[in-house]
Amino acid sequence: MRVTIKDIAKYCGVSSGTVDRALNNRPGIKEKTKQKVLQAAKDLKYRPDFTARSLVKGRTMTLGIVLFDLYNRSYAQLLTAVELKAREYGYFLYIALTDKDMENEKQCIEYLANHKVDGIILFSVNKGTEFEEYLHGFSIPIITIFNFLSADWEYVGIPERAAMKNGVSHIIDKGYKQFIYISPPLKYKGITNIYTQEERLQGFLEALASNDLKEAEIIRHNDYLDYLEKINFRQRERTAIICSCDLYALEVMRFLKTKGYSIPLDVGIMGFDNIDVLKYVTPALTTIEYPVEAIGDKAVESLVHKIEKGSYITKENTELSYRFIAGESI
Repeated sequence: MRVTIKDIAKYCGVSSGTVDRALNNRPGIKEKTKQKVLQAAKDLKYRPDFTARSLVKGRTMTLGIVLFDLYNRSYAQLLTAVELKAREYGYFLYIALTDKDMENEKQCIEYLANHKVDGIILFSVNKGTEFEEYLHGFSIPIITIFNFLSADWEYVGIPERAAMKNGVSHIIDKGYKQFIYISPPLKYKGITNIYTQEERLQGFLEALASNDLKEAEIIRHNDYLDYLEKINFRQRERTAIICSCDLYALEVMRFLKTKGYSIPLDVGIMGFDNIDVLKYVTPALTTIEYPVEAIGDKAVESLVHKIEKGSYITKENTELSYRFIAGESI
């Protein structure tokens, strides 16, 4: 049988209001009495009734997050940050993974809505007016991360284009003359939401144009290693391979090592994200630090602010800073 606040009150010889103040750390109670109540709750194995609490507060004290998958270490780092920050605010987290499928994403959102989450953090693969109207129909606070939808939605991310342009400009300053750009998700251009990938590509192209360099080879498919195998990098002008995320860069680095190339003597490599496993990689990968933990923290902070106070945190705070990391691979 579930132990209630009334049971604890009777056990301690105090009122139910006193027990409530002790359990919820509210003022108006002596410290000695508070400790007595907390010890009684522990002894009696009291567990809060979250259903009753949600009826009182008008909230379930849960948030939902919709991500592609957890294969990319950046997403795992993000999820950890979101869960910790949500818990700090007293919220539990529902996790839904779409596998980058547009219909799966809608099913994930509906699942979260059916479980009455108070708000959703969305890394969307969908886009467009019809999809946005679909989201509005839920009347649930939603914050978008990474992939931008429109100005109608609160967004947390970084200036993707400027970050890539800055990183490539650093590399051009090192004397590289030829460039290969690898971003398999670009094959979905016009089909799904690949905002981050498109912005990074534009930043790359702008960096080249600013330095009067010819357009690079752009690889938009998963067989990028087969493409690289046909190239003799020792017979080319000084070449850098720019990857739209660290995972591709690590695959390229491993592949080139197996072919006997020296990095960066024969070819340079740059990634994007600064995933946590890079500390184990030699040579150290040159990359752009994507502040995933800060993005997770800010998304939760702004979402909870909307849920509890009726407004998101001002948009000036939603575009976070990045950092170029000069590793040894360039």
